[in-house]
Amino acid sequence: MKIFQHDAPNRSRQHTQIYAVYELAYSLVDLGAALLFIIGSVMFFYHSWLIPGTWCFLIGSVLFAVKPSLRFAREVHYLVVGDRDDLADNTSD
Repeated sequence: MKIFQHDAPNRSRQHTQIYAVYELAYSLVDLGAALLFIIGSVMFFYHSWLIPGTWCFLIGSVLFAVKPSLRFAREVHYLVVGDRDDLADNTSD
């Protein structure tokens, strides 16, 4: 099994469950990042809230960086539960 295959979520019930869990995490991280950016933007209207607003932007940025990490972790998870013989065959490419 190769990494980043578009049909991976449909290979088995276990692959479908893995896909669902990672997509839920991805969506929650995406929502958290968006909310922090909105809150940070509102905080920038008030001088006394400037520092907390900056922290919201920083944390939101970190969450945006987590998103591709989740996708990569999902693919590694697929490899772990996949056919090891197939994986060994693909490493010689």
